[in-house]
Amino acid sequence: MTHATSDRSRRKVTVVGVSLSDCGREDEATPYALHAQAARRALADSGLDRSVIDGLASAGLGVLAPAEVAEYLGLRPTWVDSTSVGGSTWEVMAAHAADAIAAGHANAVLLVYGSTARADIRAGRRTGNLSFGARGPLQFEVPYGHTLVAKYAMAARRHMHTYGTTLEQLASVAVQARANAARNPEAMFRDPVTVDDVLSGPMIADPFTKLHCCIRSDGGAAVLLAAEEYVRDCRTAPVWVLGTGEHVSHTTMSEWADFTVSPAAVSGRLAFERAGIRPAEIDLAEIYDAFTYMTLVTLEDLGFCAKGEGGAFVDAAKGRLLVGGELPVNTDGGGLSAQHPGMRGLFLLVEAVRQLRGELPPERQVRRPDGTLPELAVASGTGGWFCSSGTVVLGR
Repeated sequence: MTHATSDRSRRKVTVVGVSLSDCGREDEATPYALHAQAARRALADSGLDRSVIDGLASAGLGVLAPAEVAEYLGLRPTWVDSTSVGGSTWEVMAAHAADAIAAGHANAVLLVYGSTARADIRAGRRTGNLSFGARGPLQFEVPYGHTLVAKYAMAARRHMHTYGTTLEQLASVAVQARANAARNPEAMFRDPVTVDDVLSGPMIADPFTKLHCCIRSDGGAAVLLAAEEYVRDCRTAPVWVLGTGEHVSHTTMSEWADFTVSPAAVSGRLAFERAGIRPAEIDLAEIYDAFTYMTLVTLEDLGFCAKGEGGAFVDAAKGRLLVGGELPVNTDGGGLSAQHPGMRGLFLLVEAVRQLRGELPPERQVRRPDGTLPELAVASGTGGWFCSSGTVVLGR
């Protein structure tokens, strides 16, 4: 496939290496060690020599990210990015890296992340946080109990009120994510759950019970992007970056025009337009799912169903989101069941690339209705409380 946009016609950009670090329960690891483990594995996956890496994108670790990570990895990059917009960070960084490579400002950019969020709480090195603090615009919300999960819960309630979306439909997202995780030996939680299991769990923030919310894990991931001329030296077939989009919507809830529309409505439109691809052509979607509502509303805003029809679209009885379904979503089990060590957006890209390469076991591998391997995938990350979005369209 070729890029549809003129600004990237100079050099095409491909994903040449992807990997996860050890994930799940990593009580003895450090975040830096997980960064390094994921980076080494991604480089080995590519088959390239580390000397080709001249760009680094990293966020969420150290005082001077990504300088500290670069030093730890023994890299001296001439292009860096430390954009930090929560869960959408990695899709936004991938967009920036692709632009830099296409323009000739970098040849190979490593995106890398690692976190011991779970282990840190377990060891008492930190506590579970309810919000991101009370400075700046947040000072106007925190006194009224606007915790992080409460903001997502309010948005979900608005969708339910406006469109008649039901608790059972939201629960269906968790049920299908767990069913996909059951096929993934690397997933943290694999036991099947039912809609009733989700609905009967302890309440976290109305309407979200525990299983509506992502798990907390340790882990890391890495993605190596490179210019097209490196493909001939790679160990695996290329997966091309076809189009990207990014959008910042709001920080303060009162500045969010419509709780039923996520920033993916903009980032997705831009990514699809720049790729020259229609949503109907996509074979699988990897979507940030810190909460069940995120999956539902992002599917609407990316154009896989009409606004307000997300509830019916994700209904568990239809099984659309399953690995063998009409539109496989979060095929590794997602943040709801597989792993969620913090800013999980990089994991979306890793899973999308693995699926497009066709390198997963038969029970995990998505196939098109005719039995062939998928050709197009979309990864869409969301940051904050629907504050930002990054979307990347990939193809082989």
